[in-house]
Amino acid sequence: MRSRTISWITLVFAVLFLSASAWFTHNLSRQFAEIEQQRMAVWAEATRQLVIADENTDISLYSSIIEANTTIPVYMTDADFHVILTRNVPEPKKDVEAFYQDKIEHLRESQTPIEVHVSPGVTQYIFYEESSLLRQLRFFPLVQMLVVLSFVALLVTYIITSYRNEQNRVWVGLTKETAHQLGTPISSLNGWLELLRTRYPEDDLLPDVATDINRLQLVAERFSRIGSAPTLQPTDIRQVVEQTYAYMRTRISKKVEMELKIDLPAESGAAIVQADAPLMAWVVENLIKNAVDAMNGRGWIGLHLLREGETIILDVTDTGKGIERKRYAQVFRPGYTTKSRGWGLGLSLCKRIVEEYHRGKIFVHQSVVGKGTTFRVVLRCADGR
Repeated sequence: MRSRTISWITLVFAVLFLSASAWFTHNLSRQFAEIEQQRMAVWAEATRQLVIADENTDISLYSSIIEANTTIPVYMTDADFHVILTRNVPEPKKDVEAFYQDKIEHLRESQTPIEVHVSPGVTQYIFYEESSLLRQLRFFPLVQMLVVLSFVALLVTYIITSYRNEQNRVWVGLTKETAHQLGTPISSLNGWLELLRTRYPEDDLLPDVATDINRLQLVAERFSRIGSAPTLQPTDIRQVVEQTYAYMRTRISKKVEMELKIDLPAESGAAIVQADAPLMAWVVENLIKNAVDAMNGRGWIGLHLLREGETIILDVTDTGKGIERKRYAQVFRPGYTTKSRGWGLGLSLCKRIVEEYHRGKIFVHQSVVGKGTTFRVVLRCADGR
């Protein structure tokens, strides 16, 4: 938290620095432009005096003023705006006359020339361009802006990454602590189960108790895997979906109808993906639970497993309240929930498992408010790598 605060303070300071620097440079360039304008007025007068000087006039001062200009490009024209003299202007390699004509036309549109009255009835004009130093000075705020914006972009990226890493650490710590806390009661339950098997070997409820304890062990194993590199192995996703469907079918309300539809090629290996089977089963389970919650325990849930090209697709459809389009992405954020109870981690967990661990995709495929939603999971086939 402290590091993020410091980062935001640094960001604000960078923006203020950029604004102050841009303002200062703008004022400096404006003052420099005024100085160049004054210099050109003096240069124009020195040129006029040089032109009208007779052989007895000391022209050393005027010459020194003219020679002192080594940075400002100058064009002197006659009354018809034909260039008769230039200074600090690179000589064009070809089309000299056209080059000067275009240059003078452009300068006439952007500035009022300095008039030089060399004799009664004879007027010449002086046009000038900004010096290279002034041009660089004008572009300096842009360079500063690019540098500071690059710094800001890096800083914002760091803040976002730091925040996500902090969330990840909290997430991983929570799941691993949950797995650790489940370990003790599960071990105790296994012990009690063995004792019950010894004393009541014929009891019909013991297999169901064993199934639920195994389920608890699976949940603990799932939690323990979050934050660790998943073990991806060739996995028949059809079996994962069928087993999870069968398990959930007997544990949700009888008011919820469930249907599983499988459209896969008949050949062997058509549904093989590189996956961590327990984690993918957790995704299917969470999507079913989310569908049940969306329907308030009453409605229809359909699972459709199919193959399209080199991908396996699982659609989970419900007849619940639906999702507004603007909330399609929000539903996967940690903490987002429309229920009065719950942490809003189910879909976020699904997204982490599918996209970060399995390099697949999970998204809201379609949804109509008041009619239902279809979530889609897309995984790459193992034979399509």
